[in-house]
Amino acid sequence: MTKKDKEIKSTGFALGKENYKLIAIGFVIIIIGFILMAGGGSNDPNVFSYDIFSFRRITLAPIVLLFGFIFEIYAIMKKPKDNN
Repeated sequence: MTKKDKEIKSTGFALGKENYKLIAIGFVIIIIGFILMAGGGSNDPNVFSYDIFSFRRITLAPIVLLFGFIFEIYAIMKKPKDNN
């Protein structure tokens, strides 16, 4: 049994501390993407608002979300550093 196997068995976690930090950062990026996508509605239902078609909602927010999800995949797949 290697040191790495012993370390995984002793902590009981499949991912390392760095992985969980990266997952939290990715989660924050995804939340920012959803915040950028929000809004643009009209207070009066009889009036149409063209704010829903802004650059921020149509282009920027989906790019931020895509980056956040790709970052999450990286955070999960990254191997923990070996402390030999």
